[in-house]
Amino acid sequence: MVSRIGSHVAVAGGLVKTGVGEADLIGAEIIQFFAGNPRGWARAAVDPAADEAFRTACRERDLAVVVHAPHLINLCSPSGLVVERSADLLEVTMRRAAALGAGAVVVHAGSLVTESRRGEVLGGLRDLVLPVVDRWDEVQLLIEPTAGAGAAAASTFESSIEYLAALHDERIGLCLDTCHLHAAGEDLMDVAAMESVLTALGPQRIGLVHVNDSRDPVGSRRDRHESIGLGTIGLTGVESVLAVPSLRDVPLLVETPTHARDVALLKDLRAGRPSVVTY
Repeated sequence: MVSRIGSHVAVAGGLVKTGVGEADLIGAEIIQFFAGNPRGWARAAVDPAADEAFRTACRERDLAVVVHAPHLINLCSPSGLVVERSADLLEVTMRRAAALGAGAVVVHAGSLVTESRRGEVLGGLRDLVLPVVDRWDEVQLLIEPTAGAGAAAASTFESSIEYLAALHDERIGLCLDTCHLHAAGEDLMDVAAMESVLTALGPQRIGLVHVNDSRDPVGSRRDRHESIGLGTIGLTGVESVLAVPSLRDVPLLVETPTHARDVALLKDLRAGRPSVVTY
């Protein structure tokens, strides 16, 4: 088995016309999209016929689907209202993902706002998240560590392991983002160290890798994506990540300014052939 390769896509013009249309255009084997407004609490209107057409189109193409939860979700917020709204919106997102035939939902780990709250917040995560996972267990929940700003609940490998341990459920995995890890200060060139960490997590806990270069230096805590090979991670850094044995079969998905270029580049790397993509 080899990693599926694909991209985040827009779906504002229609799930099939725009979303699957872009997948066809760039040769994606997996797509990710927001099933609603990424920066709003309001629920998107649902069209069952459009959902069915989308599932059919994806099935015909053997196109895997991931839904990214809205950015507003923060299950670690000090605001009780925000936590309540976040849990509700996560439930809505998981329900939509199931209706769309998606295999996973990616949600940001969130911000503690104040680091001193870490123990308290992590202690309550399991009771908050597991009821949602139980109701929609056909969709895997993937926690995405962030770039490290704002007292991030999970950003480094160490804090991400701690976050998963607090959830204490093997159904829940991680979505790693190369830009985020780089921004959080992790050395993406150290293949052995990364393999050691991922092995300790246990098998199949990494469900997806967002392969993005970074516009900022390591440890910057800034989340600004760049085209692969054109940022401070560089092509060598991306190749190091892809060389980690535990990530060999994990789907790879780009969220860069140049989707078609970077999907083609990753396919070349996967095949072990010189890339025709210019850097």
